[in-house]
Amino acid sequence: MLNRRDAMLRLGSLGLGALTLPGLLRANAAEATAPAPKRRARSCIYVFLWGGPPQQDLWDMKPDAPQGVRSLFQPIKTRVPGIDICDQMPRLARHTDKLAVVRSVTHNSTVHEASCYHMLTGRQNPSLISPRNQRRRTDFPNLAGVVSYFTPPGAMPAGVTIPRPIGHDGVTYAGTYAGFLGPRYDPLEPKEAPNSNDPPAHAVTAPDLDTSRLQARRGLLNALEAQERRLQDGRATEALGAFHEQAFRMLASPAAKKAFNLDLEPPAVRDAYGRNEYGESFLLARRLVEAGVTLVSVIWMYFMPNGRISNVWDNHGGTGGLGGITGYAMLKEKYCIPPLDQALSALLDDLDLRGMLGETLVAAVGEFGRTPKINATQGRDHWGMCQSALLAGGGVRGGQVYGASDKQAAYVKDNPVSPEDFLATIYSALGVAPDAEIHDRDGRPYRAVDGRPVETLFG
Repeated sequence: MLNRRDAMLRLGSLGLGALTLPGLLRANAAEATAPAPKRRARSCIYVFLWGGPPQQDLWDMKPDAPQGVRSLFQPIKTRVPGIDICDQMPRLARHTDKLAVVRSVTHNSTVHEASCYHMLTGRQNPSLISPRNQRRRTDFPNLAGVVSYFTPPGAMPAGVTIPRPIGHDGVTYAGTYAGFLGPRYDPLEPKEAPNSNDPPAHAVTAPDLDTSRLQARRGLLNALEAQERRLQDGRATEALGAFHEQAFRMLASPAAKKAFNLDLEPPAVRDAYGRNEYGESFLLARRLVEAGVTLVSVIWMYFMPNGRISNVWDNHGGTGGLGGITGYAMLKEKYCIPPLDQALSALLDDLDLRGMLGETLVAAVGEFGRTPKINATQGRDHWGMCQSALLAGGGVRGGQVYGASDKQAAYVKDNPVSPEDFLATIYSALGVAPDAEIHDRDGRPYRAVDGRPVETLFG
């Protein structure tokens, strides 16, 4: 459970790069080279279903497919005629009028690490080593890093990752931070537990610090900065100075503390989202965008009884740490479909009731889809050629299906959407031109993403 005693902003255990003031002159210069599109959304909640959810069992069911391909679940009618989804999601069935279901996301990888990198950065990286693909400053920046690069400074960070970045066994995946843009554009995030048996870092609240303790903490930061100046070159030192300054200001900000405090929510609201890590992460995401965070990434993962992290949408079945149950049994467990149905439905309801849905883009996607054929452990295996994604709010027209797959949801039939196109659609909604320039530490220019927004989703 995520509770107030957990301290997200302990400086000794956080990646705080996004807390720095972005370089306004640099951002303005980049924007001048690429006129920004009309901004439809003030913020985005990006739900990453790590592991790869099965499109045939959730959003793109094929009831007429042959046995062995056809889902063991049944399609149910929803609020929008013609948009049927899985019978395990009765709550979400009442919200399809707010959703755009994209059934044609596609790429050619079936490896978790490479696919995560592609979906989060819009780039392919053939140098990744699986499974030890520790992120590096030579990586292309992820969605949060690019958004931070083009976001003016404020009391809150531009990007936040909750409850923790993708990673396991001491490895934090490449593609989960700002990469070559540098630490000032990293999302605010807790560090992943360095060893599989370490307790999980439930990182969702700001600490209750009095003024004297804040001053002491600032003194510690100054000492650390002096040490780093002796160890690092001028460019790194310059970035860390600004980064520490805004980190201190945020810790001192009552608004920041308030945003991270879920205890301020009425019990009925917390119950609606679900009193588990997923529900409380979605609720925290709503509070953060309400407080001014531009991009909140919610990473879906699960701590198994043996203490190791599992990407539970990877529903092959037979996972020892999960009791060796079937893939379909995994989907029905407390870490897959039930909390997604509850938390995502509550989020859409809550944003709508607060008048925030129109300016908040909600996106849900994994790194790839699943094979058309059900395997021997009643699950499905990795499949990059076709997957489904959800979009809602932020100017997206609800009640629509975009793209189509073939009769087995194996290959895209109409209107393919690449990871680059998917990210370009999010960037465009947030007012960032996909061809806007970003620069690495040596000043070399790159497009934010080599994709085209799917404009027909809006309006």
